[in-house]
Amino acid sequence: MEEVKIGEVFTITDDNGEEQEMEVLATMEVESHTYVAVAFVEDIETDSEEDMDIFFLKVEEEGDFTPILSDDEFDKVSKAFETNFDEEA
Repeated sequence: MEEVKIGEVFTITDDNGEEQEMEVLATMEVESHTYVAVAFVEDIETDSEEDMDIFFLKVEEEGDFTPILSDDEFDKVSKAFETNFDEEA
């Protein structure tokens, strides 16, 4: 699997068929899985940190990003990223 890099930009297609650019803000290992925190490039360029929506995605073995479907898994990942961001501030 190729390593995901902070600052990497990728394109997703939303429910309306429109393409949106996303940027990787951070990566983290949680319980032996890799996760990324991402945001829309447009939001990064125009919004303050408080207004920006941040999403967490799981990195699969093939390098694909997939949504986190379990509430428990999402809670663990969001807390881990929050703790990491607090330590860096």
